Amino acid sequence: MNQPTALYLSALRQVDWQQPDHFSFPTQSAKTWLLEQGSLSRLLESYCQTLSVDLLHNKVVREDKLNAQEIELLTKEACLLRKVVLKGDGESWVLGRTLIPHSSMLGQKYDLAQQGEIPLGLTVFSANNVKRDALQVGIVEVDGQRLLARRSRLWMNHKPMLVAELFLPTAPIYAKESA
Repeated sequence: MNQPTALYLSALRQVDWQQPDHFSFPTQSAKTWLLEQGSLSRLLESYCQTLSVDLLHNKVVREDKLNAQEIELLTKEACLLRKVVLKGDGESWVLGRTLIPHSSMLGQKYDLAQQGEIPLGLTVFSANNVKRDALQVGIVEVDGQRLLARRSRLWMNHKPMLVAELFLPTAPIYAKESA
């Protein structure tokens, strides 16, 4: 894992998560991105020719490695921890960190542990019963840059997973809005 990626992963763990109605969105465009209820992967695909995934980590973590907020949003059990970088046309756009409780992987149509370099959102949002709740947003400073982040609980067939996403400096969320 290269130095910037490790820095971004660390930053994602330090976000002060806030409720969207208490958050000061820097632009209307940023608000739209951060509050997206559908698949972020599909939204990103609309801004590039090729959306790809760099799989950084895909291993089970014990329940004692979860923090209090993660346990509150999920459950205290071993989880698959998936860390990825989503890239649009080769540019790193989003760092994703997903916790999928062991019980959430049972009885699913898809084997989420074998997701590999397929964007998780494309799989999750192809399921019949998907919803997002517990959406939180935040800003974290990395090397003098203020980066936006969001975290939410996705439910796939009534089973939860926790997805946190850090929008990297080249992500389309930061594109200047036209007047």
